[in-house]
Amino acid sequence: MLTPYLKQAVAVLLLLLSAATAHAQTAPKATWIWYPGDYEIWLGNQMQNRRTERGTFFPVFWRMDSHYVLIDFHKDFDLAQPEEVELRAEGQYNVKLDGKPLTGAPTRLTVPAGKHRINLKVYNQATPPAVFVWGKTIASDGSWLVTYEDKEWIDASGKTSDQSGTTWLQAGAWNFDSPEARPSAYKLPTEERRAARVERTAQGMVVDFGRETFGYIKLHGLQGKGQVAVYFGESKEEALATETCETLEYLPVDQPQKGDRTTSLSKAFRYVNIRPEAGVRLDSVSLLYEFAPVAERGKFRCSDAQLNKIWDVAAYTMHLNTREFFIDGIKRDRWIWSGDAYQSYLMNYYLYFDTPTVNRTQFALRGKDSVTSHINTIMDYSFYWFISVYDAYQYTGDKTQVQQLYPRMQSLMQYVLGRRNPDGLLEGQAGDWVFIDWADGLSKKGEVSFEQILFCRSLESMALCANLVGDQPDAATYQKLAADVRAKIFATYWNASKGALVHSQVNGQPTSNVTRYANMFAIFFNYLSPEQQQQVKQSVLLNPQVPKITTPYMRFYELEALCALGEQPYVLKEMKSYWGGMLDLGATSFWEEYDPAKKGAEHYAMYGRPFGKSLCHAWGASPIYLLGKYYLGVKPLTAGYATYEVAPTLGGLQWMEGTVPTPQGDIAVSCSARQIKVRGASGSGTLRFRSKTKPRCKGASILAKGNGQYEMPLAPSREYQVTYQAL
Repeated sequence: MLTPYLKQAVAVLLLLLSAATAHAQTAPKATWIWYPGDYEIWLGNQMQNRRTERGTFFPVFWRMDSHYVLIDFHKDFDLAQPEEVELRAEGQYNVKLDGKPLTGAPTRLTVPAGKHRINLKVYNQATPPAVFVWGKTIASDGSWLVTYEDKEWIDASGKTSDQSGTTWLQAGAWNFDSPEARPSAYKLPTEERRAARVERTAQGMVVDFGRETFGYIKLHGLQGKGQVAVYFGESKEEALATETCETLEYLPVDQPQKGDRTTSLSKAFRYVNIRPEAGVRLDSVSLLYEFAPVAERGKFRCSDAQLNKIWDVAAYTMHLNTREFFIDGIKRDRWIWSGDAYQSYLMNYYLYFDTPTVNRTQFALRGKDSVTSHINTIMDYSFYWFISVYDAYQYTGDKTQVQQLYPRMQSLMQYVLGRRNPDGLLEGQAGDWVFIDWADGLSKKGEVSFEQILFCRSLESMALCANLVGDQPDAATYQKLAADVRAKIFATYWNASKGALVHSQVNGQPTSNVTRYANMFAIFFNYLSPEQQQQVKQSVLLNPQVPKITTPYMRFYELEALCALGEQPYVLKEMKSYWGGMLDLGATSFWEEYDPAKKGAEHYAMYGRPFGKSLCHAWGASPIYLLGKYYLGVKPLTAGYATYEVAPTLGGLQWMEGTVPTPQGDIAVSCSARQIKVRGASGSGTLRFRSKTKPRCKGASILAKGNGQYEMPLAPSREYQVTYQAL
């Protein structure tokens, strides 16, 4: 039994705990903040300059920008009572309270009750200026305002200007949520993993880690004096080819006693060939696996075991290429390419829904003004960037990224518009790389129809983003430009006798050449009439006479176009053949390019080098997007899944089930030939399906649309079970 004293003590303790809990629930979450895009550009520079080929530094092909070195941070507060605030900064800094500078570089500040403004101005040449501020109610976060150009001035009397013309943006932030977690010190985490197999050789050992991986090699029990050569290989053939493997590292050793050593740079590999010199010995080898800590929310399973494996390997491929940013491939470039990243964004929306990585990648790609070239120097890659910004808003419903990037969108579009020819179309100029795809003999001359299609979509995206930020005059301008370009595309390139858009116009004359690229984009951009769609399907997409696509990069879009036309049974066979073909050859991640006609080690060659091809390339993971959007059938209809569609299509499968992530939770779908189950976390959904018989669902209203098509509204947080008969 408690004494009165103990009862009182317990009561006080409970009161204190209650107060602490209430404070924890109401206290703002502080995080390190910086000028938006600056940390992303700096971090991108750090990552992309790690590339080496056979030990030689290999920098990017394009201009690299840097962060602004002097940044002003501020926020206004209205305090009910005085508050003590802690301050930290990365760089040399001063602090002002209500415009009055404080002595020195204080790490603690008392803010009186009432309305006040806190300013920190930070200089840092080496890393992006950043601040961390926290108190009971005051915290640094994305609501703080920042500028790199403070236009305040003081007249001869000492009076500060009443207006400055300064452009303030919301601060950038990520997940550095403690004063010790300095942004400049960020590194991806690692975990140690053992080898799957070790083969001792006369020269040393060949180690197999069981599948494609990424990280550092750790040598255990290293002793002696000399050198250890480490040859990395995505295939065993590459690891053994000491003269032609793409990546290697030489480790000098001077260790009288046994110890451990780790390679200096993370690399991509499955196999490593370890060759110590005669005076050096080692016991074993392990891997420090380096990874981005992202969670897989999207899931997919079905009646086809091979397709399940394709999903799993695609997800693993995506995971390996999700690092600080979405990169192209883990072995060779390890750079941020806009075309590769655009596909990664789409796959991310169906696997992780990791918005911060999308945002970082978009900022890093765009860089700073002034604009002197296309993104990555590639015309089409600038267009993918424009389109990706509006796509991100459509999936997330968050306007912040659009607002932060819109000025940079405007300046890049001005650059693009300034490079039009007299006909208002685009063709490659000096310094432009017109990429499209890796394809032998693909002409890039003249005004290529594919580039005009992407240009048109970019102008439409600009108009939508202009409306989002309240820039109605420019929205109208961009929309008119888009309409003009679209009219010119069909006046110039549509060939009625071929039932297709031709590939290009050279010297004012349309060519007769038909390729797949512009035609398949015109389908899922919804630029074609229903009649034209059917013509393109037969004359291009299903026509073996039109040159085939061999890269997963463009197979992504080709199969999306076919799915948009309702050809899921055909696409299922193509996925099993194409991605299944790589699995049959032992792939543990999906490749940069796959041509079934090649044999043996021919599959590893590219760019004139025997092992130049990437065997783990982000664009190889596209089944994630296709299965989530066109088989499970989930897509947002309005921003952030406020309204959405679920249109499951078995496409030859007996059953399938999975989840698609959204900003407010997951949408779960399962479907067989006789039953559909759907549950959405939030938003208003519409289930669309086809049935031979009249469908039933308890407590739901099903609307017949004719020709066996039905619609059913979906309320949030409720599971629906529909009985039907699939057509």
